Amino acid sequence: MPAHPPDPVHHPYFARFYARASTAAETRAGMAALRRELLHGVSGRVIEIGAGNGLNFAHYPRAVSEVVAVEPERTLRHLAAAAALRAEVPVDLVPGVAEALPVKSEAFDVAVASLVLCTVGNLPRALSELHRVLRPEAELRFLEHGLAPGPGMAAVQRALDRTVWPRLFGGCHTARDPLAAIEAAGFRIVSQRAFRLPERGPALPTSYCVIGSARRVP
Repeated sequence: MPAHPPDPVHHPYFARFYARASTAAETRAGMAALRRELLHGVSGRVIEIGAGNGLNFAHYPRAVSEVVAVEPERTLRHLAAAAALRAEVPVDLVPGVAEALPVKSEAFDVAVASLVLCTVGNLPRALSELHRVLRPEAELRFLEHGLAPGPGMAAVQRALDRTVWPRLFGGCHTARDPLAAIEAAGFRIVSQRAFRLPERGPALPTSYCVIGSARRVP
């Protein structure tokens, strides 16, 4: 029997850690409320990249006709499949990477990027793919962490990105600027809200977050 081709992303130990931590964060860190805010008012055909273990699925409004959820990591994809069965909207879960989405051009009304732009191997390419698959003036919803506004933490983030952080946390980079990258890819930022997570206590390299939406410039 021929062997299966290797997965493009393979982080089984981090995937299990992420599945436990993200589930706990739904209530303890307020992530469920942020997911509801992210997806409020979404309708039509949606593509979600880096769907992880599928925690967004429960928050899609019933006005969504279909979610095509792309997840490259096998462990997380298996968990997302179970979440898809519980969702109130149709979810089609497919393997693939954000840099080469296995879907047609200009086929979607909304794209969702939720805590994923930090991990993609080629950020400009991934956003270019989202631009390709969205219809003109279609919407990109995003919830991401990124570069700290202060030089001290930003320097720490850059040092971590060059050394241990991506290796320990499934390819995550802490010093990326999601807003700048989204605009550079041909999107117009419509709304944004910066916040810190957690709101109180010492800041973490991943504490500096932004949630909002952008439109695909034709």
